[in-house]
Amino acid sequence: MSKVLLAGESWVSAVTDHKGFDAFPHTQLHIGCKEFVRALEKEGHGITHIPSHRVAEDFPLEIEELNKFDVVILSDVGANTMLLHPKVFEEGRPVPNRLRLLREWVKNGGGLMMAGGYLSFQGFEAKAHYAGSPIEEVLPVNISHWDDRVEEPQGVSGELTKDHWITEGLDAQWPILLGYQLLEPKEDAETLATVDGSPLLVVHSYGAGRSVAFASDISPHWAPREFMEWDGYGRLFSRIVKWVGGEEK
Repeated sequence: MSKVLLAGESWVSAVTDHKGFDAFPHTQLHIGCKEFVRALEKEGHGITHIPSHRVAEDFPLEIEELNKFDVVILSDVGANTMLLHPKVFEEGRPVPNRLRLLREWVKNGGGLMMAGGYLSFQGFEAKAHYAGSPIEEVLPVNISHWDDRVEEPQGVSGELTKDHWITEGLDAQWPILLGYQLLEPKEDAETLATVDGSPLLVVHSYGAGRSVAFASDISPHWAPREFMEWDGYGRLFSRIVKWVGGEEK
C-alpha cells in the first residue's frame, strides 16, 4: 500500500471567554483530518501527518526526503506556509523552494493531490495563493487569481461523469457537500466527477508522475457527516491514493 504525506488539515483557535467582569483567553489545536487518516489506514495505507502549524518547519526540503513517500496530499495549507521556512522568515537565510521541489518530484514520478478548503487552491480571500505557482503547473486544473470558493450551505451532491479505475463501483450520485472550489480542468485532464455542474474530481499525468484535484474538503465543514459516513468515502480516497501513487495503471 501507499506511503502518504499529508500536510495541513489542522488549525489553532485563540478564544477569549467573557463571564461578566472576568475574561480569560485560551487556545485549542484542532486536527480536522482524524477520520480521513483513519479511513486510509483502514484501507492499509501508511499516513504521516504534518499539521499546519508544523508545515513551515517540518515539510521536506530535499527530494530524498520526499522519496520516502509515494503520495503527498496538500489540504487546507497555503503557499505562504510552504514557502516561508523559519530560516527564511526569521533569519533571512535561503532554503529550497518547496513548491518547485514538489513540481520536480512529481515530474520524476511522485503523486500529488490537493483537496479543497479555505487555504487550498486560491482559497478564502485568495490567501492560499497557489495560482501561478509551480503547484498549479503540476495540478490537472487551472486556478483563479481571486477567491475561488463556492459556498453551498443547503448541500449539493457530487455526480460521476466518467468511467475510471478510481471511481469504479462507487455510487453515481454522492452524498452532499457544503462547498467547493471553482476550478477549470486543463486540456489533458479527465474530470471524473462534478458537483453542481462544476469539476469535483480531476486527474492527469505530469511528466512521469500524476496529480489529482479534489475541489471540496476531506473533512468539515465542506465535508459534512453525510459525506464522511458514506460507505464510499474510504474507498474513494484510497483509490485516489493508489492511482496517484502509481499503484494502479
